[in-house]
This record gives sequence, structure tokens and C-alpha cells, in this order.
Amino acid sequence: MSVFIIAEAGVNHNGSIDLAKKLIDAACNAGADAVKFQSFKAENLATKNSQKAMYQKKSTNIEESQFDMLKKLELNVEMHKELFLYCKNKRIIFLSSPFDHESIDLLDDLGLDIFKIPSGELTNLPYLRHIGKLNKKIILSTGMSNIDEIKNALNILINSGTKKENITVLHANTQYPTPIEDVNLRAMVTIGNELDVNFGYSDHTLGVEVDIAAVAIGASCIEKHFTLDRNMEGPDHKASLEPQELKAMVTAIKNIELALGSGIKIPSKSEIQNIKIVRKSIVAKTQIKKNEVLNENNLTVKRPGNGISPMKWDEIIGTKATKDYKEDELI
Repeated sequence: MSVFIIAEAGVNHNGSIDLAKKLIDAACNAGADAVKFQSFKAENLATKNSQKAMYQKKSTNIEESQFDMLKKLELNVEMHKELFLYCKNKRIIFLSSPFDHESIDLLDDLGLDIFKIPSGELTNLPYLRHIGKLNKKIILSTGMSNIDEIKNALNILINSGTKKENITVLHANTQYPTPIEDVNLRAMVTIGNELDVNFGYSDHTLGVEVDIAAVAIGASCIEKHFTLDRNMEGPDHKASLEPQELKAMVTAIKNIELALGSGIKIPSKSEIQNIKIVRKSIVAKTQIKKNEVLNENNLTVKRPGNGISPMKWDEIIGTKATKDYKEDELI
């Protein structure tokens, strides 16, 4: 099964439908499977005096509250419908992370087959039950959590009506950008092994090497933030890939998928032709007369490999030559 690649537009549209469509175009051009936004109403998400995260303060107006910042980044119902149809026409999957019950219903009404649960909702019991009852495919991010919290969230989703095989759990870190030493990529594999669940990685590091490494060790889903321009104003632009970087990441992931192969150790199609050229055969070290005993003094091993394999050396030593051999002639 191919790695499912989500190009995370998030709120990098800055509240503009035109920017949102350009982000969709960039995700299509990069070869991503899906493009993901965020669905919320500021009134349902944060109190009016909620503080911003430190990374948000660094990339937006420091005097502005989290509520005011979020209010400018909302996508209304009509914008959701327009972007959903735009993605359909572009043949890329439209995804969005709902941050409140009203947004869950909106996305369900749109007909989304996959629900992406953000890390901050992992411990939100009513929210998890709401999505679990929809019996959709679910991608669950797990930033800021421990293994027991993930188990609890999984059980809630399953007990609410979602099949376990329809859930993919993403290892994640919610710091933007994530310091490399905090990635703890092996925890992704731990999640898969301990919970017996499909697993992947939601990445907020700079660059693409961690995403590629995640695929190499078994990730079935990769989510990565991207933007049209890292210099744009907004909370997430600085920790996002630009379009050409996103495309390079997708290409690298697809190459790694091919490179992983079947796991069966056999000669590849491309190298079979090299066997006769690179391997060696038993040959005459000197001139050998018919009936002369073959030994270490008159035999050696050289290329090409289309004669008797040196692995049969012990079988040949001590036998008699069946004909005359010239030096370097295959035995």
C-alpha cells in the first residue's frame, strides 16, 4: 500500500479563498494525495483572552490575542463548500481538521470520508465520541501525549463505532518548528507495535529528512505543513515547506517506497546481466594436458562467471583434466 501523503495547508491561506486555492494547486503539482485545512469557529475554540503559543507570538502580532488571530483565519461554510468542490475538480482529496462539534457536522455534511483529529483534541472525550459515531476513516495525531492517552482515545473511537482498521495514528510533536532532538521517531514504531494499529508521522520539523526516515521505518501516512511563501504573515508559515520543497519531499517519499522493495533477497532485474561479468569461474592457471590432475598449482579463479563456479572448487581439485586446456581457458 502506498504512503498516504497529506499536504497540510492548515491556516496558511490567511483567511483568503484565493490563497487557499493556490495552496490546493501547489499540493496537486507536488503530487500529494490530499490537502488539509483546519475547520473551526473562534468562538467555539478559544476564550477571548486565551494566550498564543510562543511560536505564534514570534510570527504574528504579539499584542493580538489567540482569539483575534484565529478569527482572521476562519473558513466559513461557503468557503468550505467551494474548496471541497475545487479539490474534487483537481482530483485531490479535501481534508480538514475540525476543532469543534459544529465543524465536525459541517465536514460530515460535506461528505468527507476521512476525519483528521488534531493533537489538541486527543483528550476531548465528547469530541472523540462525536467523530467515532460517524464510522469514518480516522487519522489521529498524538502530539503532547503518552501511550496510555493514545490507548484511551483509540478505545473511545472504537467503542463509539469506528473500526480499528480504519484508524491511523500519527506520531507528532506540536512545537513549530520541532527541534530535531525532540522528534523521537522511534516512538512512531512503538505506537504501531504496542497498539497494533496503522501508523504514520505528522511532521513540524524544518526540512524533509525526518519524513523520509519515517517512511523508511514503516510510516503509512505522512502529513507536512506547506505554504506559498515562508515570509508571509501568519502563525505557521515559518515552519512550513514552500511548494518546490513539498514536491521534492513527495518525490523522495515515492522513491523510498520503491527502494524498500519486497524484502525478498534475490538478484534484481537490473543486475542479472552483471552476474556473468562480475562473478568468477574456475580457469586454467597454466597450460593443462589431458588427464593431468587438477590442483591449486594449475587452476585459479578469474572472471567471467559463465563457467564452473568457484564454489565447486573442492569438487574439481583432484580430478583429471578431460581435455587439453590453454592458460585462462574455462574448465
